[in-house]
Amino acid sequence: MKLMIKIATMFCSTISTILMLHHSAAASEFVGVRQIVAPSKERGSDLAVTVWYPADPGGKPVTLGESVFFAGTNAMLEAPNSRGKYPLILLSHGAGLGGTPQAMSWIATPLAKQGFIVAAPTHPGNGGANRSAAETMKLWLRPADITATLDAIEKDALFKDSIEADRVGALGLSAGGNTVLALVGARIDPVRLASYCDTDTLNPSLCGWVRQSGVDLHAMDMKLASRNNEDKRIQFAMAIDPAPVDVFQANTFSGVSIPVEIVNLGRPGKIPQTALASGIAKAIQKGKYSTIEDASHYSMFGECKPGAAELADSEQVGDPICSDGDGQSRLEVHNQLLKMVTEAFARELKTGR
Repeated sequence: MKLMIKIATMFCSTISTILMLHHSAAASEFVGVRQIVAPSKERGSDLAVTVWYPADPGGKPVTLGESVFFAGTNAMLEAPNSRGKYPLILLSHGAGLGGTPQAMSWIATPLAKQGFIVAAPTHPGNGGANRSAAETMKLWLRPADITATLDAIEKDALFKDSIEADRVGALGLSAGGNTVLALVGARIDPVRLASYCDTDTLNPSLCGWVRQSGVDLHAMDMKLASRNNEDKRIQFAMAIDPAPVDVFQANTFSGVSIPVEIVNLGRPGKIPQTALASGIAKAIQKGKYSTIEDASHYSMFGECKPGAAELADSEQVGDPICSDGDGQSRLEVHNQLLKMVTEAFARELKTGR
C-alpha cells in the first residue's frame, strides 16, 4: 500500500512538472505591461523600462505606441503575471520616431503572447520630446542600458521568479540592432564614427539632423567608444536592419561566440550601405542572414494610420515613414517579420541550448 502511494505521489509530481514546463512554453491569451526602473551607473539616473509579459485576466486596457502617424497595440496595464517561467528577450529600440519602447509594441506584444517576457529600456535622448542628436550618436552608451535592464529585472520582485535566467536573448531594430551587435562583442571604431557624417553618403537624414543641431562628431569625446560592451548572459541575438553597421571594427565580429541572426529589409542592391549586414553575418561564426525583400527600413515602424503619409509630408518629417517595399502591406511585412523572430527565439531559447 505504501509503495502504491509513493508511486502515485511520484506520478503526480512528474505530471505537475510536465504541466508547468508546458505552461511556461505555451502562448498566452493575455499580455500584461508594466513599467519598472533600472538603476544606471552609466547614465547617473534610473532608466524607464517597459516590460511585456504573459498575463492572467485583469489589469487596465491600454494602447501603446499610438501617435498621429501610427496605430498602437493593446495590452493590459499591470495585469497579474501568468504562472510559470518564461525566456527573456531584451529589446533595444531605434532612434527618432522609433525612439521609444512603446513604438516597438507592435513586435513586443505578440512576442509576449507567444510565451516570452520582453523588457525594453528607454535609451535617453534617442527619441521623444528630449531627442538629442549628440546623445543619439553616443552609440556606445546604449548597450549598458540593456545590461542595466537585465540586472534590474533579475532582481525585480514581480519578475525575478517569472524569467528563466539561463534563457536570455536580445533583439534590436535599426539603432537597436547596432546595440545588440555591441552586446555580443562587436566594438565600435571611434575613427569611423567620428567621420560618419563628414558627407551625406551614409545617412543623409540622420547626418542632416546632426549638422543642423550643431554637433561635431570629431569634437565628441569618444574615449569609451571602442570599449567591450559584451554581456555574456545573452545566449542569442537578433538584429533587424541594424544601423549604423559601418562604424564597427570589422575584425571584432569573428570573436562573437553565440548564435546571431541578422535580417535586412529590402531587395539586394537597394539596402542602404549603412544597414547592409550580410558580410557581418558571414564574419560571425554562428551567424545567419536573411532578407525580406518586399520591405523597407521604415517597415519597422507601426502600421500607418489613414492619411499618415500626407501628414508626414505636410509636417516635413523628411522620411517616407509609411513606405514599404512593393507587393506587401506593412501588416504583411510585420506578420512575416514576427514569424521569423518568434521562430528564431523559440528555437534558441525554448528548445535550443
